[in-house]
Amino acid sequence: MRFLFVHGTGVRRERHDALFALVRERLGERFPGAEIDSCFWGERFGARSGAGVRSVPGTPEGADGGAEAAEWGLLLADPLCELRVLAEAGWADAGPEDDPFAMPGLRPAGEAVLELLRRLAGAPDADGPGELRALLDGTGLAAGFRPALEGAAGSAEAARAAARATAEPQARELAASLARAVTAGALAEAGTDADCTAAERDRLVELLTTRLGGGARVPGARAAAVLGRLAQRVTTQPLLNAWRGPLTAGAAPALGDILRYQARGAGLRAYLRERITARPGPTVLIGHSLGGIALVDLLALAAADGVPVPGAELLVTVGSQAPYLYELGALTALAPGSRLPYGFPRWLNVYDRQDVLSYLAAPVFPGDPRVSDHEIRSRQPFPASHSAYWKQQSLYERVERAVTEAGMA
Repeated sequence: MRFLFVHGTGVRRERHDALFALVRERLGERFPGAEIDSCFWGERFGARSGAGVRSVPGTPEGADGGAEAAEWGLLLADPLCELRVLAEAGWADAGPEDDPFAMPGLRPAGEAVLELLRRLAGAPDADGPGELRALLDGTGLAAGFRPALEGAAGSAEAARAAARATAEPQARELAASLARAVTAGALAEAGTDADCTAAERDRLVELLTTRLGGGARVPGARAAAVLGRLAQRVTTQPLLNAWRGPLTAGAAPALGDILRYQARGAGLRAYLRERITARPGPTVLIGHSLGGIALVDLLALAAADGVPVPGAELLVTVGSQAPYLYELGALTALAPGSRLPYGFPRWLNVYDRQDVLSYLAAPVFPGDPRVSDHEIRSRQPFPASHSAYWKQQSLYERVERAVTEAGMA
């Protein structure tokens, strides 16, 4: 009996040798008489190292564009975050509830702004005829506008911020922050269905700010300053702008291998077939990640042609995306809805719920007795979970059982 290990995406010689040494050692403990080999394909069929760096745009000129994108990224994730800054931090001047000497019955200016927003949210024609309505319709934000209005108007953050906005400059800043919260809420509700440019987004904020009695965004506004600093620290956009080139070069082996296989996978499949048939006798094929995809493609294509790969008795995929690609219609060998062809071997698919690149095979091919799934629980977060299979004893125990079930022991 023979084992052939096929590595996954992004693996090059040094990583392959260390990984295969571990796999060979663990398999050798359970199958002392078996031949254990590997199929190293990364350098021959993988993407070129460092490819694509010249096509990466440079870092944006100036910081304003990146900072603005980062701020809106934060608002889309949490439309009320700017209001939360005002609610918690307030302004330099204390609100009446914080001032024991405040005049009784004095109404904070911010409460008048919030009342305007509540009236707008309750009005049946809040987005009635005019520029606002045309803008909402033209950007795909109309459906989410009213929920965003109601969400901001009824929020505890808005109520607290309004109570702390005691003076007119603070009220104007609150109006702008409320307008941004509503706009961000509508954008978040629309998601990828939004068709909104930055200029249209900013115009929507201006229109709403005007309706709430405010003007342009207040220079040096407290919430804007805090939000800007926070966005630069916790959102990914500034990091991506600064590191896009190095990140692209670093991702080239992993992402590039997948893209190259999808475009020119025939060479790798031919090489795998050559390696599988190089030795006579039954072979257990163990494919990790992209290696598993290529093996599924090879075995399915060969079986569909009526010439199954000789010796391929058992397929083990580990952390594989093959079932998901099949569902998408992106698996080379099988169209969605088609069955595994006669002559396809037994298939054990190993996954880990923490590995976001692993998928179930049995539910995708229901009723096929050749296909089974086995869960590994590495307790590691992604991406460590994608490589954590090889030290798990339960993996090798399940492989041993599959070998016995296939009658190869």
